[in-house]
Formats: sequence, C-alpha cells, structure tokens
Amino acid sequence: MTAPPRTRFALPAHLSADRPPESRGLRRDEVRLLVADDTALWHARFRDLDRFLRPGDLLVVNTSGTLPAAVDAGAVVLHFATALDDGTWVVEPRRPDQSGPAGDVRGGQSLPLSPAGSVTLLERRPGSDRLWRARVEVPGGVVAYLSRYGRPIAYRYVHDRFPLAAYQTVFAREPGSAEMPSAGRPFTADLVTSLVSAGVVVAPVVLHTGVSSVESGEPPQAERFRVPAHTASLVDWTRRHGGRVVAVGTTVARALETVAAPDGTVTAADGWTDLVLSPDRPARVVTGLVTGLHEPQASHLLLLEAVAGPALVQRVYDAAVRDGYLWHEFGDSCLLLPTPR
Repeated sequence: MTAPPRTRFALPAHLSADRPPESRGLRRDEVRLLVADDTALWHARFRDLDRFLRPGDLLVVNTSGTLPAAVDAGAVVLHFATALDDGTWVVEPRRPDQSGPAGDVRGGQSLPLSPAGSVTLLERRPGSDRLWRARVEVPGGVVAYLSRYGRPIAYRYVHDRFPLAAYQTVFAREPGSAEMPSAGRPFTADLVTSLVSAGVVVAPVVLHTGVSSVESGEPPQAERFRVPAHTASLVDWTRRHGGRVVAVGTTVARALETVAAPDGTVTAADGWTDLVLSPDRPARVVTGLVTGLHEPQASHLLLLEAVAGPALVQRVYDAAVRDGYLWHEFGDSCLLLPTPR
C-alpha cells in the first residue's frame, strides 16, 4: 500500500479560486506562477514561463478535451468518469449540493435521466467507496447525451456555473476527460508561440482524466492514455541532448512514466494505466512539472514528490499558502524544476 504524501499544509478557504481568472479581470496567462528549483523560489506570472525554460527543453501537453460530464439523475448529481471497454461507465453519484458523494445509493438501483434514459448502478469499483460501474441507457450514446444535456463538473468551491469553454485548454483536441486537465489551462496561443520561437519543443500525449472528488483521498483509478511514437522519440532525444522533459500536469507525468523503462527510455503505447507515482516509485523521465495546487492529502501530491522530492514540494506549498496563491482548476500555477537525479 502506498504511503500518504509527506507534504503537509492547511488550506484556508479563501485560497480556493471560485471562478475563472477571466471573471477576475485577468487573462488566462496572467495567473500567478510560483517557480522552484532546489535552491530558490521565484514569483512570476504564467506569461513569464519562457523565462524559466531553455532552448531544447521539451514541454509535453495533454490534448484530451473536457466533457460536460455532470447531469442531474433524480435525487443525485451524477458524474460520468470513464467509459470502460465493455460499454459500461464508471460514475460517481453525488449530493446535489456537492458536499460529497451520495452515500445512500445501492447496487441495482436505477437512476432516471432527463428527458429520457437511465443509469443502473451495478457494483462499486474496487478500492473505492464512491465510484460505481454502471449501465447507461440513453438515446444516441453517452457522449452525445452529455454534449446535449450535461454541464462541466464543478465542486462546492466554485460558486457559479460556467460554460464548457471555461473548462477547455488551448490544447484540447480529443474529448474524453471528466475533469479538465487543468495544468494546461493558463496557456494561450500567444504563449505557445513565444515558447516555440524561443526553441522550446511542444509534444502531445492523451490521458483522459476520471473524477478526482476533492474529498476522496483515494489513489487514482485506472485511466485511458496514449503516448504517440513521435512524442516518445522526442522524449528520448531530449534526454540524450541534455534538455529537460517538462510535463504539463500530473496527467502527462502519469502517461509518460507509464511507458518509461527503468533506464528512462520511452516507448509509444496506448491503453490503460494504473500507475501510482510516489517517492517509492520516482519519476524516470519527467524532470520538470507545470502544475496547479492540490488539496491536502491528495494523491497528486505523491506524484509531485515523485518528480521533485518531498522537500522541494513542501517548500513550494509553504510559500503558496504564505503568499496567498489560489488553488484548484481556476487558480494559480507552479513550475517545479528539481535538479535531475
């Protein structure tokens, strides 16, 4: 069993970003950026990212797009997490006020969908008290139904509803994520152009995110991913030539590390990953990480520690709390640049 993250902090309620930065009078790339290596911290804006990356660095991004994966289903709100190979779905029934998972549902229960359709809860997912495998019956298929009737998943700290566009990154090309791969949200087309013009290489992977549930504290569920051959080749080339492999988000780090051999070589692959990165299974190829700020005790913190080490992550979170950085998908960002091991 994986040990809990060593990073410890208390998150004051006022540091939860409750709306997109555009609603606060900022452009996407004007959120704050906390940069850290093993020796120093810098405070910047996300638009300054090119100051901290070098020609020859490789920035790997997730091109998964966000689904409008929340719908009302009778007395609960249903979050659609992941489509399984047998046609069933992983879903999470939640209380209507988003205070947590719905605890009074049971196997065999049918939940009505409007205007037509139903979801039948079959069995709990292994290792989870909140997720269910379910049979979904809707005209036209689940993705079409969600596209017409769904809305983006949002938790209690978000005090209003925002359109799906607010939950898409500039890299989104292939719909499939239940929740936004939010580390990529602050990027703009202008910033990507600036990075490429400065000699930073950008390469894609796909990892379709499930539902995180801010209250859960569970290890991540298996997620569908794809690392293309040209991205694998660029990772190996970058490492051979002394560049840094910078993952944009924990999703990208999980995908790359899934296909990384013990010697750090990377192979193209697609399928499912159940990899849980931690200090016990440190990163082999990812040497930098662009990330948002995660909940206390979240399993994402273990991944950060796997890339940057617990001491650096603790220093970053102490600084983020002290200096009033904002948490969650609409909040501020970090760039972790540990000294390569």
